[in-house]
Amino acid sequence: MRPDDWHLTDDVDSFLARAGDFLHLRPALHTIPLTVTEALRTRGPHAYGAEDPVFGILERAGEVRATYFRTPPHRLNLTPLTPDESDTLAAHLAALGLPVPGVSADRHTAAAFAEAWQRHTGATPTLHERQRLYRLGTLTPPEPHPEGRGRVAGEQDRDQLIWWHGEFAAALGAGPSADAGSWADTRITHGRITLWETPDGTPVSMAGLTPMVAGQIRVAPVYTPAHLRGRGYAGAATVEVSRAALTAGAAEVLLFADLANPTSNGLYQRIGYRPVTDFAVYDF
Repeated sequence: MRPDDWHLTDDVDSFLARAGDFLHLRPALHTIPLTVTEALRTRGPHAYGAEDPVFGILERAGEVRATYFRTPPHRLNLTPLTPDESDTLAAHLAALGLPVPGVSADRHTAAAFAEAWQRHTGATPTLHERQRLYRLGTLTPPEPHPEGRGRVAGEQDRDQLIWWHGEFAAALGAGPSADAGSWADTRITHGRITLWETPDGTPVSMAGLTPMVAGQIRVAPVYTPAHLRGRGYAGAATVEVSRAALTAGAAEVLLFADLANPTSNGLYQRIGYRPVTDFAVYDF
């Protein structure tokens, strides 16, 4: 295989015209490229940052075998690759001089590409996070159930969502987001954030949903302020949005969990989520 088997484009429509069927074949495994390209298609090329996104496709004998994308300033995202494919991709990107601050992929692909990138560029990879992708089986509300109720966030919750978005990003090690207001507005407009509130009407947790693409919806983000954790609020909010995803007709409801957090992984499995595969995130 040669590095020039990879084809580069900066146009999301061209990318989807060539790779859309490939991504739809395994919607759970490809949930990130599917949801990101849908956002870029509907909200424009700068939905995730001021710079233009970059997409790549690996084709052999006219068949798409793998893809990548990057929405600067974020990390490179890869569909599953063999070690040889990882090496040719690293050579391809290095030859183009494209910046790669990190990579996110299934754990085997991420590790293989991190090693290949180090060989081709000398950059030192550092494991940032291990994640597990879950798929909903039978939804099982938690017991005991916390007091309160879930409700869809509205305009009156905008400031709360912006504040929690910032706290959530900080907890992930991300910098402050300049588009937190746009993030909140989009989710309020489309009813994609549910708040769990106590009987007196105080919001204590939030859970969101991605738009449905290829029959799948992903739960993201799930956030409870640190001083309110351990009371079942996140589980209750997650059940509410999971039920909403099923009602909307999703064939698959997915979510990611940080494997360094046994509490959240245990919670998601108790309410009916089952492991699909593990992912890894590296910084260079």
